[in-house]
Amino acid sequence: MALNYNLAKVYAISENDDDFALQIVTLFVTEVSEDLDQVKEGINTKDYKLAYAYAHKIKPTLDLLGMTVGFEEILVIEDWTKREGKRREIKDTFKSLETRVEKAIKEIRKDFSL
Repeated sequence: MALNYNLAKVYAISENDDDFALQIVTLFVTEVSEDLDQVKEGINTKDYKLAYAYAHKIKPTLDLLGMTVGFEEILVIEDWTKREGKRREIKDTFKSLETRVEKAIKEIRKDFSL
């Protein structure tokens, strides 16, 4: 039972296609943590364009997987990059998002035997 993600949107747009759902979660597991590393790098080096590009790339996947709080957090990160804010302003938001994604990946790996 999924606690950290929700596949309702995935099944809705794919007409309950299990293969499509598997492709989406596999993509999430393989790419999102790498993309988050790029967001982190952008935050740490104040490379706002890098952080924005990868945050923007992650955003639709979080929405698709029903990760509402994570989606809201990525919007905050995008806004921070546009304002070119201070690192301390975004540190807690990023850490929360990172933890949320890690939990979802762990759960997806278990649920889908990846």
